[in-house]
Amino acid sequence: MRKVFRDFWKIKYVKKGLTIGIVAGVSVFVIILAIVLISSEKSDVIEVEDTLNKEIKPEPETPEIQEKLDEIEKINLKNEYSPKEREWITSGPFQIDRSQYAIGEKIFIIIGGLNVNEKGQIAVMRPLNDTHYTVYLTIPFDGAAKSAFNYYLEPQISKARGICSVDDIIGKWVIIFRGTDYPNLNFEITKDVVPSTDIKPVC
Repeated sequence: MRKVFRDFWKIKYVKKGLTIGIVAGVSVFVIILAIVLISSEKSDVIEVEDTLNKEIKPEPETPEIQEKLDEIEKINLKNEYSPKEREWITSGPFQIDRSQYAIGEKIFIIIGGLNVNEKGQIAVMRPLNDTHYTVYLTIPFDGAAKSAFNYYLEPQISKARGICSVDDIIGKWVIIFRGTDYPNLNFEITKDVVPSTDIKPVC
């Protein structure tokens, strides 16, 4: 009888020890796995931070690169565009907003207070040379139909119009009021260029 109890207790303790051993083994495995995962996450974070630091702190520029950057900055400052104040030059009921425009700037023409019997064309003349002009655009007007309206134009490079480059735009332009006795209006398009204006030659 004593032997049966002794064997029973042995089996009980062996089972208990086996259970404790399994639990301890699983616990140790979980802890080791957690440590491995945490350390691998930390190393990934460190690599990302190192990469970011490299991007934020560029290599020092060589004298050649710095020279080129300075040159580009000078060009940007030189080409900085700011529109001139509006002047509103007048000839009878016709007005333009400035006497000088940059390439790519819109030219505003305001027509206001036409008499009922005033009818004709606004002819915008582009310079060919110092003495000759060609018609760039005509705008009809009729005081009986409309006594006031606004119009704007933006001279641009155009193969269809025979304007091959900015050289064909730069210069002194004239606006003639055909069918009236109003004096001409003169304006100039300068060599200045409005940023993002396409000035690539087309012919």
